[in-house]
Amino acid sequence: MLAAEQSKEDTGRVVYSGPANAAVEFLKKEFVGDLLAEQANCDRIPTLWFDRAKVKAVLNCLRENSFAGSRFEMLFDLTAIDERARVHRDGQPSSEFTVMYHLMSFSGNCDIRVKVPLFDADLVLPTVSDLWSNANWYEREVWDMFGIRFDGHPNLYRLVLPPTWEGHALRKEHPARATEMEPFSLNDVQTDAEQEALKFKPEEWGMQKKSEDSEFMFLNLGPNHPSVHGAFRIAVQLDGEILVDAVPDIGYHHRGAEKMGERQSWHTFIPYTDRIDYLGGVMNNLPYVMAVEKMAGIQVPERVKVIRVMLSEMFRICSHLLFYGTFAQDVGQLSPIFYMFVERERIFNIIESICGARMHPGWFRIGGVAQDLPAGWEKRIRELLDFMPARLDEYDSMVLNNGILKRRTQGIGSYTTEEAFDWGITGAGLRATGYEWDYRKQRPYSGYENFEFDIPIAENGDCYDRCAVRVEEMRQSLRIIKQCVDNMPAGDYKSSHPLTTPPRKEKSMKDIETLINHFLSVSWGPVIPPTEVSMAIEATKGINGYYLVSDGNTTSYRTRIRTPSFAHLQMIPAISRGFMVSDLIAIIASIDFVMADVDR
Repeated sequence: MLAAEQSKEDTGRVVYSGPANAAVEFLKKEFVGDLLAEQANCDRIPTLWFDRAKVKAVLNCLRENSFAGSRFEMLFDLTAIDERARVHRDGQPSSEFTVMYHLMSFSGNCDIRVKVPLFDADLVLPTVSDLWSNANWYEREVWDMFGIRFDGHPNLYRLVLPPTWEGHALRKEHPARATEMEPFSLNDVQTDAEQEALKFKPEEWGMQKKSEDSEFMFLNLGPNHPSVHGAFRIAVQLDGEILVDAVPDIGYHHRGAEKMGERQSWHTFIPYTDRIDYLGGVMNNLPYVMAVEKMAGIQVPERVKVIRVMLSEMFRICSHLLFYGTFAQDVGQLSPIFYMFVERERIFNIIESICGARMHPGWFRIGGVAQDLPAGWEKRIRELLDFMPARLDEYDSMVLNNGILKRRTQGIGSYTTEEAFDWGITGAGLRATGYEWDYRKQRPYSGYENFEFDIPIAENGDCYDRCAVRVEEMRQSLRIIKQCVDNMPAGDYKSSHPLTTPPRKEKSMKDIETLINHFLSVSWGPVIPPTEVSMAIEATKGINGYYLVSDGNTTSYRTRIRTPSFAHLQMIPAISRGFMVSDLIAIIASIDFVMADVDR
């Protein structure tokens, strides 16, 4: 993730330009004596440590005040680190567990981190769910995974792990592999206990009876239902046909991706990233490999940047085509998805001819890509560029201009830009409210600053507008792909930096030292210097980011995956109340999520 530029004055004091520096200086004056440390990282995002007694006041200050004309509108992420096994913590206060708040300023185009040190004997913090609505799930996740409590939280229960789970999975003492645990067994008594724990109890979900002599109807939508787009459950509370509440229940798809990121080597975790937003393909690789490259100091060749952009935009179109078809299908229009799958398959065939695989190529590498483009690669892409625009126009006449679809989706599930900030909404869901902000434009990465494209926006923030924005994004992706084809640079497909993984294989045949280095790099992975980094991209469903902590080893000490879908599903109750169940289906479809992106 790009941050404000960082420099040093003659005094050696770190200075950040713009609103970030104004915020840091304001906090130092406002909370004089309360700042425990100022941490320097390679991503140059201001990172300030405060005592837990002051942290809520600090966060509220950043949220409410203007710094050089900008506020930190969004709680972008909230997570924790188990510090007990960490060796390299230079410049950081003593801490056994650290809670990290990552705030984002859209108006100032900068970020800031606030960290709080905690000790295992007293893992308690005040909740900030009254400052940002999306903090609710983030705090529940930290409790679930680390056992850190948040005083004042309205519903501090397990979020992704089962209610009967023992322990906290992201603590360092918890096993990372099934082979480190006893074989799983479930006797009759345990089975009954598990079944009892799964029973739906409305009171535990914050739901209540209407009166003593009447009550609401409670329904389960999912966890296995075509309209919930995966293993996802919504407990629906109805007054007749009107939604009183619709409470999401996630975790059915959780597979411990962040835990895997801390057990795999830097290199061997790349294929796991494909399975986060499993419709995003290599786009999932991009923030991860860029984060590792930032820590290692690797500069990739220009050819690599353009190849990455081209493949990422192809996957953006594939993902949006699937969304477009299923969105129409969920509101009752069956035929479009069959047409759109034809184009999706056409693009997958091109991707396969380049990467050797279709949905999950795992093709990006630390320092480059797996191999150079094959001979004649541009021919099929140019055919797609000639063919696709007319097909998108045809789909518009089928879907977006369909009167029934408009009546089913316009004015349904709408929210404002401020509400989007409050809930952590990014991507097309934010741009549908009329806010023109795209990571590729505001914080260009991988050479996006060299491409011409527009940022589609709408103004109503409803189901229809969220679809319309994504449809126009496909046209802009075609523009970007054409520029990649027309201006593909010559050069290497991989950096020559010694930490590039794996190194160029042809060099391993020159001498035994190079061969040994290649063997170690592939089998153990590179040793990344101790530091921390955040890196994010404009993914298919919003801003997807990785926060990585290196302790100077061949594996990540902490891997945090910030996904857009996790934040987006939290908003379902707020934008569904007062509508009908059929409207809820349209709202769910318009969010555009996959459960692997939610649960990880």
